[in-house]
Amino acid sequence: MYHIFQISGEVFRALGLKMKILITVIFSGLLIWSVILLSFSNNFNNQLLDATTNDSKESERPGDKLIGGLLTADFDEDSCLSRYHQSLLYRKASPYKPSEYLVSKLRSYEKLHKRCGPGTDAYKKATERLSHDENSDGECKYIVWVAVYGLGNRILTLASVFLYALLTDRIVLVDQSKDISDLFCEPFPGTSWLLPLDFPLMKQIDGYNMGYSRCYGTMLNNNAINSNSTLPHLYLHILHDSRDNDKMFFCQKDQTLINKVPWLIVKANVYFVPSLWLNPTLQTELTKLFPQKETVFHHLARYLFHPTNQVWGLITRYYNAHLSRADERLGIQIRVFSDRGGYYQHVMDQIVACTRRAKLLPEAATQEEPKLNVSKRAIHKAVLVTSLYPEYSDTLKDMFWEKPTSTGEIIEVFQPSGERVQQTDKKLHDQKALAEMYLLSLTDNLVTSARSTFGYVAHSLGGLKPWLLYQPKDSSAPDPPCVRSTSMDPCHLTPPSHGCEAEWGTDSGKVVPFVRHCEDRDNDGLKLFDEL
Repeated sequence: MYHIFQISGEVFRALGLKMKILITVIFSGLLIWSVILLSFSNNFNNQLLDATTNDSKESERPGDKLIGGLLTADFDEDSCLSRYHQSLLYRKASPYKPSEYLVSKLRSYEKLHKRCGPGTDAYKKATERLSHDENSDGECKYIVWVAVYGLGNRILTLASVFLYALLTDRIVLVDQSKDISDLFCEPFPGTSWLLPLDFPLMKQIDGYNMGYSRCYGTMLNNNAINSNSTLPHLYLHILHDSRDNDKMFFCQKDQTLINKVPWLIVKANVYFVPSLWLNPTLQTELTKLFPQKETVFHHLARYLFHPTNQVWGLITRYYNAHLSRADERLGIQIRVFSDRGGYYQHVMDQIVACTRRAKLLPEAATQEEPKLNVSKRAIHKAVLVTSLYPEYSDTLKDMFWEKPTSTGEIIEVFQPSGERVQQTDKKLHDQKALAEMYLLSLTDNLVTSARSTFGYVAHSLGGLKPWLLYQPKDSSAPDPPCVRSTSMDPCHLTPPSHGCEAEWGTDSGKVVPFVRHCEDRDNDGLKLFDEL
């Protein structure tokens, strides 16, 4: 029995030794694997960190959230996402850089607005004098923009009024009785551009027109104003029906008189920037601000107009869902100038002719199936159509669905809305309209309707030189159907017909070489050009 136990003990001791060896081997193996895994983990984490850092650097390189200094960094980013995000995430870097003088002028204006804007002692004193119809001798002068006509008109005229304020050291205040605050964020830090609702003339300004006794053109007609006049306020009528005397506003001698008036009230439905360049004094300052003359609206729009978060959501959701993955993006903006509106075959024929001649869209293939080139990936082109009428985009969709393209390109057609009737001042309608302007501005190429302020905003905001569709006549498609614009700045549709003072009687399109007639207006309208 003892021998058995002795043998058993030796066996157990032998087994124990083997177990120790086995455990040691297992432990050593685990330790080695731990070192290997730890090393792998560290390397992986370092690579991940490097990749993340590199991606961050890559995403920041093409973007400049302050747009060359146009914008100030003094805003809370979350309160207005579009202000900084559109240049970083959605918009290509603009080849047009703002001048240092413009950047400096904007910073100076922001300080002036903060000193004289709503809620300040200066504003309070100025409005008290205005309420008593007394002239103000304070340091602050104002120009009030009154919202009239459609959204495109409003954006163009507000930019025009702001530029005039910048040139003449005035504070621009914006009529908020419409939906401006539902569309755009505040553009100036630490203050507001919204005209307070208790403004002394608030109840009257909607009714101002050419018949108003303080209308500048009417006062000239009646010889009721001269260099010795001291007026608390003047009304400026810069609409499509302005008279010659209303347009004297642009002349140097008249500006000397107008500069003395502390409050200007403006109604406008035209982009009047080109006509400001006809004034020699203003032209000198404008040339310093905008060495590239056709960039005026492009820079001012990117400084002033930042869609609210609600509108920005409409823009980004649609862009990400339909446009972001395309190789190329084409915008087509269709405005039908007709009392009846609707779908017209000759307009559709004109759009097709223009896009094909300009090689913006391919023709249909002559055979049912194009030859497949497996070595080359097909180009995916997204076409964004904006129109009150969905039939135009439906026709384009059918064209590219029913037959293949001659180039093998894949064409997708999208239209965000088709409301058939313009509904200005309805909040959601205006928000959708603004979203569509911005979506068009994010395309690579753009076709727009002649004389359309909607189209003017879109192409100039995007820094694009569009193909302009000539306005049809006699219910037939024009030939040629369109013309490529050589300037991206909008057109002043109803400018002065002649120059001022020394240039009196001279065609206003021939006073200075860089202010000429618009391509889409048949020797009418004025526009800024850099190409001479």
